[in-house]
Amino acid sequence: MYRTALRNVLAHKGRLLMTALAIMLGTAFVAGTMVFSDTLGQAMKNSYSKSYSDVSVLVSDRAAGALVVRADQRGEQGAATLTDATVRELGALPGVQQARGVVSGFTGVADKKGNLIGQAWSAQGANFVPGASGQDSRYPLVEGRGPKSGTEIALDRTTAEDNGFKVGDTVRIAGNGPAVNATLTGVFTTDDPTVTSGGTLVLMDTATAQQTLLTPGRYSSVVLTAKPGADESALLTAVRGKLPADTKFALETGRQLTDEQTRDIAASTSAMKTMLLVFAAISLFVGIFIIANTFSMLIAQRIKELALLRAVGAARGQVTGSVLVEALLIGATASVAGLVAGVGIGAGMQALITTLSPGMPTGSLVIAPATVITALSVGVLVTVLSAVLPAVRASRIPPVAAMSSGDQPTTQKGLIVRNTIGSLITAGGLALILAGARAGKAGGRSMIEGGAPLTMIGIFVLLPLLSRPVIALVGPLLARLAGTPGKLARRNAVRNPRRTAATAAALTIGLTLVSAMTVLGASVNDAVDRSVTGTMKADYDVAMATRGDLSPELAKAIAKAPGVAASSPVTNAFWTFNGEPWSVNGFDADTFDQLVAPGMQSGSADSLKQGKVLIDTEVAKSAGASVGSTLTVAYDDDRSGTVTVGGVFRKTDMLAPVLIADSGIRAHLEQPYVTEILVKGKDGATAALKQSVKDATGSNPVIEVKSKQDMRDESSRAIAFALNMMYGLLGMSVVVAVLGVVNTLAMSVFERKREIGMLRAIGLDRRGIKQMVRLESVVISLFGAVIGVLLGCFLAWASNRTLAGDLPGLVTVIPYGKMLLFLALAGLVGMFAAIWPARRAAKLDILTSIKTD
Repeated sequence: MYRTALRNVLAHKGRLLMTALAIMLGTAFVAGTMVFSDTLGQAMKNSYSKSYSDVSVLVSDRAAGALVVRADQRGEQGAATLTDATVRELGALPGVQQARGVVSGFTGVADKKGNLIGQAWSAQGANFVPGASGQDSRYPLVEGRGPKSGTEIALDRTTAEDNGFKVGDTVRIAGNGPAVNATLTGVFTTDDPTVTSGGTLVLMDTATAQQTLLTPGRYSSVVLTAKPGADESALLTAVRGKLPADTKFALETGRQLTDEQTRDIAASTSAMKTMLLVFAAISLFVGIFIIANTFSMLIAQRIKELALLRAVGAARGQVTGSVLVEALLIGATASVAGLVAGVGIGAGMQALITTLSPGMPTGSLVIAPATVITALSVGVLVTVLSAVLPAVRASRIPPVAAMSSGDQPTTQKGLIVRNTIGSLITAGGLALILAGARAGKAGGRSMIEGGAPLTMIGIFVLLPLLSRPVIALVGPLLARLAGTPGKLARRNAVRNPRRTAATAAALTIGLTLVSAMTVLGASVNDAVDRSVTGTMKADYDVAMATRGDLSPELAKAIAKAPGVAASSPVTNAFWTFNGEPWSVNGFDADTFDQLVAPGMQSGSADSLKQGKVLIDTEVAKSAGASVGSTLTVAYDDDRSGTVTVGGVFRKTDMLAPVLIADSGIRAHLEQPYVTEILVKGKDGATAALKQSVKDATGSNPVIEVKSKQDMRDESSRAIAFALNMMYGLLGMSVVVAVLGVVNTLAMSVFERKREIGMLRAIGLDRRGIKQMVRLESVVISLFGAVIGVLLGCFLAWASNRTLAGDLPGLVTVIPYGKMLLFLALAGLVGMFAAIWPARRAAKLDILTSIKTD
């Protein structure tokens, strides 16, 4: 029987090619993902390990570690800080070779057009600490010298070269204060992973760095380098004994820092690997339908052969084993090929990430034993498990079937059982989804996550039942457009519902996910767009790229800028109303109605001018308040009082739950946080107004001036990026689905050779045969696509119901144009998949085909 299995694989290798390709692509995706993530993780570990190569003990001032340090809150009175005295004291400890005071914080660099270089989170500033030679060992200079005064800086080489800066140029920089011009005196190299990954680093002399980033005489941290042979743990204990017991300094050894960084890298690469493996699993899941369909068709074509084996004494178990051995051979061969292709995919992904992010660490490919074992095991297991049901069916073929011809019909009992099971599974899944949509929030999302797979599985089971009525709808259209080939295509598509369903299911999976994510993206985009346009009447929003607070003087400068008709700083507080804490926004009451349009449900926005507050619907519901109600308030300055509700507005992410006149916040906070400034122009949102506002900020590269359209575009870009990434990752499953359609049609043509020969004999020409096969392919593809789009839209609607509480104004928006595009692309996929089978069918010899058994 095993020799028979091997002979069958060799005899049908052409028909098994598409199945092997499907397995190979799935395992290649798995192997490529693991090779890429392991390689990237190892490269990051090797690169980042240099970050602490000179660190034996790190003493960090937590209070100085924030990205933004306010000028009025730079160190608590009397609190212990890291100073020059601390550096000298720690440097004198036994076993310390060097003690270095480090100043670090946010510092942005402007390009020659005045825009911030890179991302705000990766823009750093630090102090240059020269030794006796004038060099800083951490930042080797490749050109010029280090900064010596407050008007000088040094830049990392990548930033300088990419932006055309040379020694002697004037460079504009900004921290959390005003932007300043500085002379570039030197260019240096660094192994700082933030910089090598595309960030910027500005070096200043220590006094300037302290003044700009912290306070004079204060350090962010102290780095201790131990003498050779000194124990880090012992040094850590000695350092702890020197520091005041009640301080909030963080102490860590170099080994602890390295281990922590290794764990962080492992967690980040693991998350990426998991995401990629999910899409690899989708491709393999799609491949299951192709494998099962292929073996079902092969068994149908070999009924006489299998029945004859049963007639000459083969047991049912031997027939089952024979089919499974065939699957094992195909799976093993395809998995080995997939592993080899996966190594290539991993190398390609590494090259792509290096091209997109030139600073990303790279290294030699890592092919771990786990990658080899996983790829081969997954490929073989998926193939063998997919062939189990066809193998069992093969063992049930009676010996008497050797004297008959054609496929064995499906029993009525089998159809009833299948449809009953499918209906129950689908009903259970739909019930979970609807319950989740009704429950909303996190609990509802959990129910939808459980109901969605159940519903998809149930629908896959019911696809044979659905195929006849759905495909019948296009029958008249096919007959009208294509005549006889169209009629034949429709009948062929529903001749074997199981086969049609298995072929269409592969496309259904991909289209369900794509359409669901597309509808979700369109819905979120619409909610953000309506929130911005419906709430913001201002022409421009001024804010820090770091999302930190703005200088109070900046609001006054912008108000006086040419072209500005009205402006207001948006101040922030966090107060307790009727015992519950809520965020508060303060606005200039005189200009509020020109800048903001809250969706009022009751009351009036003008009540801010009367000293009243506006609350959103969530606060009103929680406090049981309405217009005219009085709320008890606990302020930040430990005082309390009452406020009157002047209006209730619809909840929106653009505004805090409580709005009040700016003067009300300043009565309890001497210098409140100003997170943004709203600006209204005399002539609307013009380029001249934007430049005027930018000039008022001192051309600060860290301050962004955004219009409503800019804010909408920013949100759209983020959503579009996520969708495009998902489309790309699902591309592999679409390729596998195409292989499935090609495979089904090719094998269908083989088993219908006699029928095709008869059609040719009675007058249907080669063109008609091609048209028939192509239309059959298109009908099957569109059937799977329609089911997928409908299911995807339903899942998106349910998901939106659970997100509505977190994103006010969220409603389901179906982009009909994109849905029609997906259906059109599915039709094109069907046309493409039918090219080879159609040509093969048209080239069949009439007499040879008619003589086929």
